[in-house]
Amino acid sequence: MEKGRKKLKKYTITASPLVMISSIYNSLTKAEQKVADVVLSKTEETVYASVTDLAEMAYVGETSVIRFCRKLGFRGYQEFKLTLAQDLVGPTDNIHGRIEEMDDTHTISRKITSYNCKALADTRDLLDEFQLHRAAEALIAGRKIHFFGVGSSGNTAADAKYRFMRLGFNVDYASDSHIIAMNCALVSPEDVVVGISTSGSTKDLVDAIRIAKEYGAFVICITNHARAPITHYADAILLASSRETPLQGGAFSSKLAQIHVLDILSTLVVLRKKEQTAVSLEKTAKSVVKKMY
Repeated sequence: MEKGRKKLKKYTITASPLVMISSIYNSLTKAEQKVADVVLSKTEETVYASVTDLAEMAYVGETSVIRFCRKLGFRGYQEFKLTLAQDLVGPTDNIHGRIEEMDDTHTISRKITSYNCKALADTRDLLDEFQLHRAAEALIAGRKIHFFGVGSSGNTAADAKYRFMRLGFNVDYASDSHIIAMNCALVSPEDVVVGISTSGSTKDLVDAIRIAKEYGAFVICITNHARAPITHYADAILLASSRETPLQGGAFSSKLAQIHVLDILSTLVVLRKKEQTAVSLEKTAKSVVKKMY
């Protein structure tokens, strides 16, 4: 495990501005959220609006618009607007709209498939190469890997444990908040802790991750929100994209996005540790072959 932690590199803007807005929305100020609401509801109008026009539409000052653009990673309003315009005129995914009561089975199937495909594509755009590389290297070098998540994310943590166990790593998971906290209190600087949280704001998980950070563990977080509380303690931040309201907690699209991130991450690990992972996969496969008809 590396002794000195390098400062995290600033994210490279590759995702759509609209995707980034959803990712950081909860961390924006009230004034900045007003700007975000206008951009999301009047996207085409925003492309043709001046900074003064947008400020007036959002009922905020021009400085709030500039701060909003910079929080998205742009140098200013013009760069933000240019990227937004390119996103609008470029190829877009086939999104059929929200599900209606009168939709037939075929239409519902197409809409949900389109929505989930977009969640995966947006996740691909949000993932930063530097962060992925940093996370993969830490997992390979770690003495033990801990996957933690509560609620629906706890199920994802269990899936992650199963995958990395089959690759031959010393790995465990927990979804109970008390067990997570106690595990975090026992980690060492040689351990890697992966916190999985859609909101990134689940108090039981964030508080435990803070404990793990205090004891020197390398912390990886998988979340939908770039500036969520959990990211404050992370050495590597992996973003998954999925829009989820408080009434949709545990949405399948969020889990798909989390699994997608873990699939990419575990594949990177496999490619860097081909011999070890190949032997482990063969052993674990042979161990259950007689249990199949």
